Amino acid sequence: MSRTLVIGDIHGSYKALIQILERAKATPNDLLVFLGDYVDGWGQSPEVIDHLINLKATHNCIFMLGNHDELLLNWLKTGEYSEQWFNHGGRITMDMYTQLAADKKQMHILFFESLQPYHLDEHNRLFVHAGFTNLNGVTHEYFPKLLYWDRTLWETALALDPAIDVQSPLYPKRFTHYKEIFIGHTPVTRIDRTVPVQKANIWNVDTGAAFKGPLTIMDADTKEYWQSDAVYELYPEERGRN
Repeated sequence: MSRTLVIGDIHGSYKALIQILERAKATPNDLLVFLGDYVDGWGQSPEVIDHLINLKATHNCIFMLGNHDELLLNWLKTGEYSEQWFNHGGRITMDMYTQLAADKKQMHILFFESLQPYHLDEHNRLFVHAGFTNLNGVTHEYFPKLLYWDRTLWETALALDPAIDVQSPLYPKRFTHYKEIFIGHTPVTRIDRTVPVQKANIWNVDTGAAFKGPLTIMDADTKEYWQSDAVYELYPEERGRN
């Protein structure tokens, strides 16, 4: 039986990516939905992208656009970058990409340019890197960058009183459009968790791989999940985004 497997933010952790795909026993029959932020943090961002490009040729994959992916794409195309990006994982990525041949860089640029802002499946489940702000849903978002930069969707979910009924006028309208929403972007390690966290109908699958958490892959139907080792233990000579 095919599964829909959701993968959280990888942030250059190629070793962790290989672990979770093996531990989940992912097959070409499964749909692999990647939530974005494939790069920045650990030193194998190019290897991650190479693997995802190859995986797309053999498996059914959907790739979301993350904010770090756009930041890297902008640098690859223009040479311009911000100090904020440089100091929050971009430095090691730039170092690794300067060693790549021009044709390999171009292949990666094409991959980044193909990334989707969101995916809405036949079960009315939304997959998006960060969130959205428009009360009428992602198709009405006035500022598309918020799909991979927004944190208010998750912050609202964290602050929501579980006693408020979904029919109440106090219930966030953004939560009512989709059966479930799967996000990354804001690591659950910020609330001292290292496993996927559900708040209302929102599942956060970013378990802090860029920092001191593991990388996670989760079955969207059963909510069973598999995790890598703590990523910082896989890269003992590096700091990640710590």
